[in-house]
Amino acid sequence: MTNTTDGFWWYVTLEGGPGSEEVLASLAEMSGSIGSEESAAGNAVRVRAYFRASQDLGFWVERLEEALSPWPEIKIADMGKIENKQWHTDWKDAFPPLPVGERLVVLAPWHKGTEPEGRTPLYIYPGSAFGTGYHESTQIVLTLMERLSLDGAEGADIGTGSGILAIAAVKMGAARVRARDLDPAVLSEVRHNLELNDIGPGSVELQEGNLLDGMAGPVDLLTANIIIEPLLDMLPAVPGVLGEGGRALFSGLLAKERERFAAALGEQGLRIVDELVINDWWGVAAERNDERSRR
Repeated sequence: MTNTTDGFWWYVTLEGGPGSEEVLASLAEMSGSIGSEESAAGNAVRVRAYFRASQDLGFWVERLEEALSPWPEIKIADMGKIENKQWHTDWKDAFPPLPVGERLVVLAPWHKGTEPEGRTPLYIYPGSAFGTGYHESTQIVLTLMERLSLDGAEGADIGTGSGILAIAAVKMGAARVRARDLDPAVLSEVRHNLELNDIGPGSVELQEGNLLDGMAGPVDLLTANIIIEPLLDMLPAVPGVLGEGGRALFSGLLAKERERFAAALGEQGLRIVDELVINDWWGVAAERNDERSRR
């Protein structure tokens, strides 16, 4: 559980069937939870997710319901308010160093100095913004990203959350990344994470905005780790922003959504060049199908 100075937290309890523990925990994290606790209720599994009081409860419920749409078997069991209490200081043990892909390691700032040799560190403070690196969808994008050559690249990270993908792109050689999020509250967390990684404002430009609305290209790298509906909404604008030879990395998708999303990519003149599955999650790298565009 992340420490906070809020006088109280909201909580929402998710309930699923046996074996749904990982899915419930992932849904809690994707919706912006600052922490969660697992419990049993008969044959069911419950995860109580905690949320900051800086937004009203309806805001968090709406985010959860959006994340739950592909999971009809999972329901919201209850919700409410809980007074802040002193949590054990060993909550930090919930965020051990996490190797990702071949060359990266995600570390909370209190683990500085324990970096495995030969891996590039990404220092991320576990806050309320999505993207601590511990979710499979984030790991998928990072792994797909490290397979690319990003030296001097212009990038854009849509729905930046903690800023982890923008930070990783810069550390892999990108010259500049526009990190955009619809929620202005998370941008302060991005600034903090940029400072932890010694990345200046000249390398990452923070923007408040919805998807690709008003964004001009071209970019060499486009990353978006959201969920399927907003990804589908932004797809028509992707070819106009993505430069020739550029790559778009999409994640936050379930493996069972692959066929639907792959078809949507084709409809927009984009073709799959790489993809990755981790547990129930799928991500994809795509580029413009310029041969089709000229026909």
